[in-house]
Amino acid sequence: MNWETLVEQFADCHALVVGDICLDRWCRYDPAASEPSRETGIPRIGVVETEVAPGAGGTMANNLAALGAGRVSVLGAIGQDGFGLELERSLANRHIDYGLLVASPEVQTFTYTKLVNAVNGKEDRPRLDFINTKPLPGEIEDQLIATFHSEYESFDVILVADQAETEKGGVLSDSFREVIADISERNPDKIVIADSRARIDSFRHVIAKPNLQEADQACRRLFGDIDYQKLRAKIGEHPLVVTQGKRGALVVHDQGKHLVPTVNVENPVDICGAGDSFAAGMALALYATGDFEKAVRFGNLVSSVTIMKKGTGAAAPAEVLAKANSLAS
Repeated sequence: MNWETLVEQFADCHALVVGDICLDRWCRYDPAASEPSRETGIPRIGVVETEVAPGAGGTMANNLAALGAGRVSVLGAIGQDGFGLELERSLANRHIDYGLLVASPEVQTFTYTKLVNAVNGKEDRPRLDFINTKPLPGEIEDQLIATFHSEYESFDVILVADQAETEKGGVLSDSFREVIADISERNPDKIVIADSRARIDSFRHVIAKPNLQEADQACRRLFGDIDYQKLRAKIGEHPLVVTQGKRGALVVHDQGKHLVPTVNVENPVDICGAGDSFAAGMALALYATGDFEKAVRFGNLVSSVTIMKKGTGAAAPAEVLAKANSLAS
């Protein structure tokens, strides 16, 4: 496969990421600065350095932009808060259009805060997450759906990020999923890929990309047993892609199923965000080739690069091509 020719076509692709666009924050703290608070006597965690990056759907967008997609936009809801400003700045720094985000004082920006020990480099304190547990206000949901209706035609690829694990509070409501299903069904040539932490079986007429745990949980919930063909049939007519970590990705389709092996990586640095980078790579390669086998192989290549970086890293075309060349030699 001439991966270089494939990558060159990414510049013609317009991609939209819709759903939970989050902020990832890595806060390095100094254990020596943990003296008790004078007011409460509770030891503090003294953060000395903070790094931020787009998370969840933002990680997908980051990888799309890093791989050279011609236009990358995000559609979701954020708060009118400091984290929202950090997220907008972080997206802008990566040349990702955030103009479709809806900012409201009625929600808070979905934020993951990871506390990393500055001495040993380990994340060894409980994570501090800012989540929404109530349904989106109706006017925000209506605005998101109206924006999606008015904008989707201008995009070649749509990636859906259903990151929220709470029952309520995520951007992808039942009504929004129905809208996505309808548009995907009426536009069979448009690439629509859905990734969901807890509700992959609630999507219809999309290319579903759960990981092994998500797919198995959906099957048990629906059928009481593991049956990927039945899960695929329930979601719709497109292939189902189940990522399986170091084994690779299982593609389930009309003719059966087959495993596309991943790239062997010894001692990965950080697997966080690997599924998002895989989805971005697969989406762009599918746009360029229309071939699922090649698209999944390319997604595997992308994730093999990103898991060698700390945090939710992104892969540049040169890095992916270098990995492909090293495997071919």
